[in-house]
Amino acid sequence: MRYLRLLYVQVLIGILIGGTIGYVWPGFGAQLKPLGDAFVSLIKMLIGPIIFTTVVVGIAGMGDLKKAGKVGFKAFVYFEVVTTLALLIGLVVANVFTPGAGFHATPASLDAKAVAGYTTAAQGMSVVDTLLHLIPKTFVSAFAEGDILQVLLLALLFGLALGRIGDHGRPVMNLLHEVARVFFGIVEIVSKLAPIAAAGAMAFTIGKYGIGTLFILGKLMLCVYLTCGLFIFLLLGAIMRASGFSLWKMLKYIKEELLIVVGTSSSETALPGLMDKMEKAGCARPVVGIVVPAGYSFNLDGTCIYLTMAALFIAQATDTPMTLTQQLALMAVLLLTSKGAAGVTGSGFITLAATLATTGSIPVAGIALIIGVDRFMSEARAITNFIGNAVATLVIAKWNGDYDPEKGRDLVS
Repeated sequence: MRYLRLLYVQVLIGILIGGTIGYVWPGFGAQLKPLGDAFVSLIKMLIGPIIFTTVVVGIAGMGDLKKAGKVGFKAFVYFEVVTTLALLIGLVVANVFTPGAGFHATPASLDAKAVAGYTTAAQGMSVVDTLLHLIPKTFVSAFAEGDILQVLLLALLFGLALGRIGDHGRPVMNLLHEVARVFFGIVEIVSKLAPIAAAGAMAFTIGKYGIGTLFILGKLMLCVYLTCGLFIFLLLGAIMRASGFSLWKMLKYIKEELLIVVGTSSSETALPGLMDKMEKAGCARPVVGIVVPAGYSFNLDGTCIYLTMAALFIAQATDTPMTLTQQLALMAVLLLTSKGAAGVTGSGFITLAATLATTGSIPVAGIALIIGVDRFMSEARAITNFIGNAVATLVIAKWNGDYDPEKGRDLVS
């Protein structure tokens, strides 16, 4: 009975109960969506203050702009290399298994209205707009809008300025340190609602879309889950081993957060928990503060895999021929567009629409083919993104010499 007190066991039970309700009483299950939405909103409410206080204290304590820049540069290089490999793996699996072959969807049969909103949003995306979006309109608006990158920018500037004024900034730093502890305490309280949220979210997914939907586009879903599995256990596993860590031990260490991600289909719900655990595992606070928030926007491994496979699935389903050169060009475009809609609701479809529109060869209306099963693939994307950022934090901390092996001895391979 003592196992029932563990959060991850409670979340697992919630997922099973929610799935059962959605299957047996689909109408009632679909009405339980607010349970999951409320939990996600509660966590998102805390993300901005947690990132701000954690990063400010970490950067101010570091007191060295060059060192912070070194962490950021290493993170950027790591993100680009790993996301490129994620796109490449998705490309290979989609070509080997050809999940879209045999659909023979014609432009006339595609529901263009179903994707009109995503197409319109995609037209407004550009590199300049994305960069300008990093700058908040006001100091407070970054927190009000909950934009992770905007909060991170403010925290970096605030932390650097606080570090430069020396002892005069010590009282402010001590205050923010205590405030951070309060917010993590709130997260601990809110996390107790995770089993109810997971039950509601899973009941909605099964009740709304039905188990039958899984079989319609099951081949695509299996390919996405298979590719994410290969990416996690082969590539990320190799990176962890090369850095002296055990992937399996790390997965056991973050099991509560992983189940919360599965239950809510959102990696953001576990962001505060990830930051807390990475710091307890021996990663320096400044590294955690920079890598985790930045990774949530730029290190979206699962999303990259999904985007590649979805694009090639649509090409195969609509009998659109794609040469190797065209596929590599598609991958190059995805390297840019996958970063463009970070933090935007429906960003997966918006990014996919922008990518297809850029290539010009694959019909954008083909997105309508996968809207029905997208929800069932969101768990694979979210879990892969989450694990990818946990690995990135450990590895970059180790590379940068900001890792305490004594604290993280349980994660050593």
